Amino acid sequence: MSSTKHQNFPKMAQKLTEEEEGYHDDSSPLSDSGPRVFKILPKWVSKASYYFDKEHYCYAGHQIIIQESIECFGAVVWPAALALCQYLESNQEEIDFKEKKVLEIGAGTGLVSIVASVLGAFVTATDLPEVLENLEFNITRNTQNLAIHKPEVRKLIWGMNLPEDFPKATHHYDFIVATDVVYHHTALDSLLDTFRYLCQPGTTLLWANKFRFSTDYEFLDSMSNIFNITQLAEFPESSIKLFQGTIKEN
Repeated sequence: MSSTKHQNFPKMAQKLTEEEEGYHDDSSPLSDSGPRVFKILPKWVSKASYYFDKEHYCYAGHQIIIQESIECFGAVVWPAALALCQYLESNQEEIDFKEKKVLEIGAGTGLVSIVASVLGAFVTATDLPEVLENLEFNITRNTQNLAIHKPEVRKLIWGMNLPEDFPKATHHYDFIVATDVVYHHTALDSLLDTFRYLCQPGTTLLWANKFRFSTDYEFLDSMSNIFNITQLAEFPESSIKLFQGTIKEN
């Protein structure tokens, strides 16, 4: 892992990687009016991800057992989640979660939310409805005897019903965290809208992502128009970058 800090992110050449060229958009509508979600995993998902499994991790001095499933993208532990957990464990003075309100977007199996909870945060773990059962199982199993504050699990569909479900007057978060939520899908604008809505003045966004596609860099460019962005770390062996952002105030 290497750490760098900078503010400007030059546009990358618009050339498809081998992964991007081999990607097929096997998406199907969740509902007639709802967002599209992927039902078939793309080629860059490891074969092991197709099976139900339990993975063991150790962060902040505690063993964490994660149950994975094959239902959708949110059912496996993605590489950027591991990178962010490693960073949070190693930089607790720089990023202090104790008694802080933390919301995770696209919590998936819940690993990052579990680590944040063990580190002392008030955690709200969010994802699509079809992910919540396994998410809640993992969080309950791993935090009931460890966490100071019981985590909350909630539905959050990017860009939908945010003022109704998360009114700003009563839902202010110290940190918004997200890992591997940016890839080759059709909901990037909705994701950016969700980042912008949830990040009020005083909120810090932590976003870790494996950079696979040219669209990942385009999303970063779009983010830099809305957020003050700093790169906290880079994991070259896995093409993962970790960014910190705060909303630009007019």
